[in-house]
Amino acid sequence: MRIDIISVLPELMVSPFQTSILKRAVEKGLVEVNFHQLRDWSIGKHKQIDDEPYGGGAGMVMMVEPLDKCISELKSARNYDEIIYLTPDGKTLNQKTANTLSIQENLLFICGHYKGIDQRVRDLHVTLEISIGDFVLTGGELAACVLADSIIRLLPGVLNDEQSALTDSFQDDLLSPPIFTRPKIYKNLEVPEILLSGDTAKIEDWKYEEALRITEERRPDLLGN
Repeated sequence: MRIDIISVLPELMVSPFQTSILKRAVEKGLVEVNFHQLRDWSIGKHKQIDDEPYGGGAGMVMMVEPLDKCISELKSARNYDEIIYLTPDGKTLNQKTANTLSIQENLLFICGHYKGIDQRVRDLHVTLEISIGDFVLTGGELAACVLADSIIRLLPGVLNDEQSALTDSFQDDLLSPPIFTRPKIYKNLEVPEILLSGDTAKIEDWKYEEALRITEERRPDLLGN
């Protein structure tokens, strides 16, 4: 998989890809991540990439021309399965979206900044708009890292135990059941005996019932799926 990320502040995103699971995925050659500084396609001697909005209003808008030139150049080198704009008014990211994106080959992320990007960029190039929640960040860089992490960890060979991702919360529209490890008793709190029984069928039944109970308590909206 290849992920290209367009940003005004690409340096914000370097660290997450140099540690832990994401670093291992890159080193194994399972994913290639490339950052593109939008100012390399800026306008004029002042390297302009933003301007005041037509119609007035506070804040600045990322201009259409630098983004169009950058995206067009990247598109001339390869076909992208999705060109994704990280924006608060996009579709809220969920596990199903991450699953779908994890089987693609080429993805392009656009990190918004200031008040956002000129609508014409969305009209010309964007195929998918994603939000990571109902809140606003100073830019799309952190959202891009969240999206990339949710996708990359699903790639075959990234996790040491590939079955682990299949039992994550949301994979089957349920939250995960409680989990325990040693010691058996800690401050008078005991591990449920069923988990020590060795009876695989009963353990799986317990996990399902607990997942269902927790989902009903915390995210009943998921059960409608």
